Amino acid sequence: MALELRPNCEYCDKDLPPDSGEARICSYECTFCADCAETKLHNVCPNCGGGFAPRPIRPATEWRPGLSVAKRPASIKRVHLSYSLEEIAKHSARIGKTPPEKR
Repeated sequence: MALELRPNCEYCDKDLPPDSGEARICSYECTFCADCAETKLHNVCPNCGGGFAPRPIRPATEWRPGLSVAKRPASIKRVHLSYSLEEIAKHSARIGKTPPEKR
C-alpha cells in the first residue's frame, strides 16, 4: 500500500506537491510543512500525538513496472485540522516534552 501523499499542510494549507522536501508526516500520514511541524506544532502531531518525519519522495521515473508517481499519483484531496489552534497549542504543551518514541 502506497502513501497517500496529501497535497497540503493541514495547519497552514501550504501546497506540498509529491516531490516536496518540505513535507512532514506522522505514522498516520497526517501531513504538515516543515515550518509548521517545527515552529507551531513542536514535533507533536495535533491529531495523534506522534512525532514527524520527512515524507518520502515517490519516484517520478518508473524504475519498476507500475511504480512511479505517474502510475500511483498523489492524493488531490486537501485535508485540514479538526481542532482549534488553542486546542492544538494545549495538546502540544501537554505532551511535547515527552520524546516521540516514548509517547
